[in-house]
Amino acid sequence: MNTDILHYTTRSSELPWKPLEEKGIDTKGIFVKVLRYDPNTGRAPVILLKFEPGAAYPYHNHPGGEELFVLSGEVILEGHTFAAGDYLYTPPGFKHSVTSETGCVVLFSIPEEVEIL
Repeated sequence: MNTDILHYTTRSSELPWKPLEEKGIDTKGIFVKVLRYDPNTGRAPVILLKFEPGAAYPYHNHPGGEELFVLSGEVILEGHTFAAGDYLYTPPGFKHSVTSETGCVVLFSIPEEVEIL
């Protein structure tokens, strides 16, 4: 194990926002910063997502559950609005879509790949 703490540090303010790209999914207006990449699974289980006003992510399932923390703005899941400072845990198998009327930045922890429904 690497014992240098900086090996495990991501300075998100130094990362550019990149358009979220997922094959076959309209992700217009959604941007991502990868905070942690797992080379063993080939995916990023911890990310920041930025939604421009009106952006939406389609209805999907979380086989491994999900945790999110709203850093700024407002995000809507299952008809409920979550604002800066709100935390949400969704258990494995929870299904929902994500939209933002105002725009937002959200921290996501997603241990398993989502399934678009």
